[in-house]
Amino acid sequence: MSERLAINGGNSLVPEGIEKPWPIITQDDIDAVTGVLKRGELWGPEATEKTALEKEWAEYCGVKHCIVTNSGTSAMHACVAGVGVETGDEVIVPAFTFWATAQAVLCQNAIPVFVDIEPVGYNIDPAKIEEKITDRTKAIIVVHAHGLPCDMDEINAVAKKHGLKVLEDAAHAHGAVYKGKKTGNLGDMGMFSLNGTKNLPGGEGGFVTTNDPDYYEKARLTCMFGEKTVPKENIRPYDAYTMGNNYRPVEMTCAFVRSQLKRLDEYNAKRLVNVKYLSDELGKIDGIITPVDPPDRTNAYHIYRLMLDPRAAGYPDIDPGDFRWAVQNALFAEGVPVMEWHSFPVPGQSIFKKLDAYGKGCPWNCGHARQGIKYDSNDYPETQKMFAASFVLYNMYASNGLELMKYYVDAFHKVFDSLDDIATDPKYYKRVRASV
Repeated sequence: MSERLAINGGNSLVPEGIEKPWPIITQDDIDAVTGVLKRGELWGPEATEKTALEKEWAEYCGVKHCIVTNSGTSAMHACVAGVGVETGDEVIVPAFTFWATAQAVLCQNAIPVFVDIEPVGYNIDPAKIEEKITDRTKAIIVVHAHGLPCDMDEINAVAKKHGLKVLEDAAHAHGAVYKGKKTGNLGDMGMFSLNGTKNLPGGEGGFVTTNDPDYYEKARLTCMFGEKTVPKENIRPYDAYTMGNNYRPVEMTCAFVRSQLKRLDEYNAKRLVNVKYLSDELGKIDGIITPVDPPDRTNAYHIYRLMLDPRAAGYPDIDPGDFRWAVQNALFAEGVPVMEWHSFPVPGQSIFKKLDAYGKGCPWNCGHARQGIKYDSNDYPETQKMFAASFVLYNMYASNGLELMKYYVDAFHKVFDSLDDIATDPKYYKRVRASV
């Protein structure tokens, strides 16, 4: 007889408080930050920690240029501006991403054009890009979703054929590798986030990477009020050449990230140990589809997504979305932090329904934009299927080890051994916890 599920009044399987927090903060990290405070150099276009971090991250990614910014969102905007996207231009964006990817396009008064994902790795589908290209298309943004590099050879081939720029949203993919090259060095420009949840955490912050000096300079202007940076010993001219913002980081963040960077590969390796154990064990359970790991790339696994198949689990008549909610709710009650990472395609968000970003319908009704663009979530069936039938699991962080992963696996077995108690009961077919 199976053990009573926690969602039905039984005891939770995962011990409360066993999860260890991320990031791991060491004495070296603390010393790096306090060292900045003691020196008193807190900020600056060419500040010591910022300049050193830019050099170190460029070397890590194998690129010539890097800019540190105050967020991944600002880094994405700097990339879009860097390749010269202008008013009325169109930029290809995957339907599955954090909306800041598309927001960066709107920041240039340009138009996001969405493309559905492929159903295995959940990245933009290269086969569906070309049909969305028009004479207004300027660039393609690829998102290495959850840390898995996209199919870059195919994407770069399409871009080259049509004279388009390729921008990498590598917010999830610090240290991920595609055919021997690191993310951030797989297109014309790349961006990373240093949000506190990321594989390389800084609280908040971001990177811009590129090998092109012109793109680098345009991105720098975007990050520095549209002004050119001058050496410390020179007088600042206060002369804006173009539109720009204050996207500069603070020195404490840069110092902390430099310290964390020394351990990034070590932490990523520990994360992969956790993921391998989860995939090996959960893959034995009928109805669970674990993430793919193509042999030509290394996944950074910022997030671990599991797809559920009710037919394989023995419930062919249950809607995949209902089945997923029943399992997700039961697992969460057992202490497994499964949750949604977004719930519907980005083009289904309100701003794209209203077609109004800046008021008065801009930029869609701008005279420079192609008219008649509409957005409908139903145009992205693979993205919708993924959201309906899957959830994500955090806590594969290097701060946690196989002890916690084993508790998670045991909780999955407990729930799947008692599916009859939840799978056919509609009261479990709804969200009982907000997403993050």
